[in-house]
Amino acid sequence: MARTKDPAVRTLLLERAAQMLRTREPITLRSLVAGTCVSTMAVYTHFGGMDGLWKALRQEGFTRLAARFATLTTSTDPVTDLTALVAAYLGNALDHPDLYRVMFDASFDLEDLKAADATLEYLVQAADRGRLADRFRAEVVPLELATQSWAIAHGLVSLVANGPLPRTTLDSGVPMLTALYVSMGDEPDRCARSVTRGWALDQR
Repeated sequence: MARTKDPAVRTLLLERAAQMLRTREPITLRSLVAGTCVSTMAVYTHFGGMDGLWKALRQEGFTRLAARFATLTTSTDPVTDLTALVAAYLGNALDHPDLYRVMFDASFDLEDLKAADATLEYLVQAADRGRLADRFRAEVVPLELATQSWAIAHGLVSLVANGPLPRTTLDSGVPMLTALYVSMGDEPDRCARSVTRGWALDQR
């Protein structure tokens, strides 16, 4: 008889594994379920074993990021929208710091690489809309601009989420993004307004 999968148990095991990785605790079937009130069989029920759990763990970070991106609405201002995506990236990382660390750990495989790539595509589309709206120069490559925006977010989070600097460091994102987008052709005052507006759309 097949065991019923409980989404709450799946989430519990993923978050437990992420927390153990962060604190560098040895992870075995038994240590993973210790104190969770579930049996080792739950790992097989939900993931098919430990290898499946590692894949699901890394994927979960991107799944939650995509879900956060999906809550944002598209406006008539692509620079605001691109900034809002960066802010959402930061917010997601701060809400799930353990999973965030695993997202970029290449020692673990992903369940669905295309689904992970789709998170960057949100930024690519916003950057392309900015180019088509003449906010960025025509020769700007959307993927490159999206990657640069992501890199700013990743750098800030790395310093704050599990790092040495206070959350107020994240406020540096506004002038950094403004400088980036102005270098891509946006008008300085208009860009500053758009970035400030987008930054406020995902409160951390």
